[in-house]
Amino acid sequence: MNNNMLERYSRQLLFPEIGITGQQKLINSKAVIVGMGALGTVIANHLTRSGVGFVRIIDRDFVEISNLQRQTLYDENDALTNKPKAIAAYHKLTKINSTITIEPIVTDIHSWNAEDLLSDVDIIIDGTDNLVTRYIINDVSAKYKIPWIHGGAVRSRGMFAVFDSSVGPCYRCLFPTPVVGQLETCDLVGVISPITHLVGSLQATEAIKILVGDHNNRNSNLVQFDIWLNDEMEMDLSLSKNPNCPACSLHQYDYLKNEQHGEDYTALCGRNAIQISPKTERDINMTEMKEKLMKIGPVEINPYLLKCKIDCTVTLVIFKNGRVVIQGTDDITKAKSLYAKYIGS
Repeated sequence: MNNNMLERYSRQLLFPEIGITGQQKLINSKAVIVGMGALGTVIANHLTRSGVGFVRIIDRDFVEISNLQRQTLYDENDALTNKPKAIAAYHKLTKINSTITIEPIVTDIHSWNAEDLLSDVDIIIDGTDNLVTRYIINDVSAKYKIPWIHGGAVRSRGMFAVFDSSVGPCYRCLFPTPVVGQLETCDLVGVISPITHLVGSLQATEAIKILVGDHNNRNSNLVQFDIWLNDEMEMDLSLSKNPNCPACSLHQYDYLKNEQHGEDYTALCGRNAIQISPKTERDINMTEMKEKLMKIGPVEINPYLLKCKIDCTVTLVIFKNGRVVIQGTDDITKAKSLYAKYIGS
């Protein structure tokens, strides 16, 4: 470790649970953060400043003005220019620590790309608000024996847990199938900024413990708390492993099974929007697409995405890899029709 590194991490080196040995482990570690919203920005900030040597940040979305209340790496210019969150975060994080590698990926996690994006790291950290994505993460975690850290925050409530099927239960041991019905999200019921900072910081702390190899102090509980009502509850997970769990016991990995063709249609909870993701990515010619859609309505474009307002209620957001978000409808049939009409197959 050179003098610059010793100075940069000097206060962290004084913390005996990390020290020089732990810092070197952090520098040699690889982490991936799924979702760069409120939790993801806090987690990425901590891991970057702590010196984790490689941090991959994955997010499907772009910055909007409503994000700025709690998503700490973004500013008004990011929102005004429709900058993808992963790219905006990358630019901020590389200014914080230029000695590590930050890899931004503008995409969504699906069954067909999850193993490529999540299986080559030492830790996976959940910053998403999508339930199915968590089951996909859990399958990758169980299959490749990579611990992952779950987190969630809504209203003033938060929760987090560490899942490592090599030493305890996996997520699916506790929650065998996704909950039927619409879950609470920030877009539906709101959230205050301090709870997202707290949950993200706790997730980052657990990640650092795992990466430096402090097995004695790792959290083994599912922790829930409400910072407005001053409530806290912990559930001991040590005896929760299910010997018939499809993921960590039977090795079936149901959420990694999918055909590699066609499109995936997903209603974005609370967003009045449908996401259409091609299972085989396309390289969209954004200039040609702009010229085509300018005949339909006003177009905004940057190097990563194009937005076209096709009428007073519906906006198309087209990403370079062929993924499309149709804002202004939660009707999948209507979204398919608009996709076919303006984007093509």
